[in-house]
Amino acid sequence: MMTTVIDYSHQDPRIETEGRETMDSTADANATNETLRDALARYLAKNGFGADGGYDDAWVDFELGPIPLPFPNTAGRKRAVRLHDLHHILTSYETDTLGEFEISAWEIGAGCGDFYAAWIINLAGMAGGVFSAPTRTFRAFRRGRASRTFYGESYEQALEEDVATARAKRVHEPAPTPTVTELVSFAAHGLVGVVMGLAFAALVLPLLPIGLVQILRKRKQKSVAANA
Repeated sequence: MMTTVIDYSHQDPRIETEGRETMDSTADANATNETLRDALARYLAKNGFGADGGYDDAWVDFELGPIPLPFPNTAGRKRAVRLHDLHHILTSYETDTLGEFEISAWEIGAGCGDFYAAWIINLAGMAGGVFSAPTRTFRAFRRGRASRTFYGESYEQALEEDVATARAKRVHEPAPTPTVTELVSFAAHGLVGVVMGLAFAALVLPLLPIGLVQILRKRKQKSVAANA
C-alpha cells in the first residue's frame, strides 16, 4: 500500500542512501504499551487508507511513483495485506515507492510461508528496488534474513501484542558484513523478481483501463463523503 510516510521508529538508523533520506516523522508511535491494533488504526488513518484499510476492495489503488497501476485485489493478496501492514509498523519502512521496495525485500528475506501472493508481489517489488535503490534494498533483504514475519500466525492474536514486544521478537539486525551466501541469494531472488515483475505486468496491463475507472470512481466517492 502506498501514500504518505508514517514511521514507527526502530534501531535501524535508515541513513541517507542513493540521495534520499528516511525521516522519523511520528516518534510518538513508540508508546510503551501501544498494541498493534491501536498502532494499525493510527497507521491506516495517517496514510489515508481508511478505517478498514481497503482490505476488501475489489482493486488495489497502487502507484509506481507518479504512475497509477491499479490491479485486482485477489483473495491471496487480501489474505496477506493485513499482515503486510503490521510489518510496516514493526520495520518502519515507508509506504512510498522506495519504502514498498524495501519491505518487499525484507519480507522475501524473512520468508512469506504459504502466502503465495506475497511471494509474487514482493519478488516484483524487490526487483524494482534492485534497479532503483540497490543498497537500501540489499540492506532490507539482509535485515529480513535475520528477522521473521507474521505470515502463518494468527492476525487477531498479533493485533493484541504490544508494538515493542512484537518488534523485539521479530525484527533483528544482520551482522555488519554481508556474506557470500547473502549476496548470491539476493542476486538470485532479484533475478526471479525481474521475471515475476514482467509476468505480473503482462497480466495487469490489459486490465489497467478497468482498474483506473474503478479507482477514480472510488476516489470521487471518498472525496464526496469527506466534503459532505
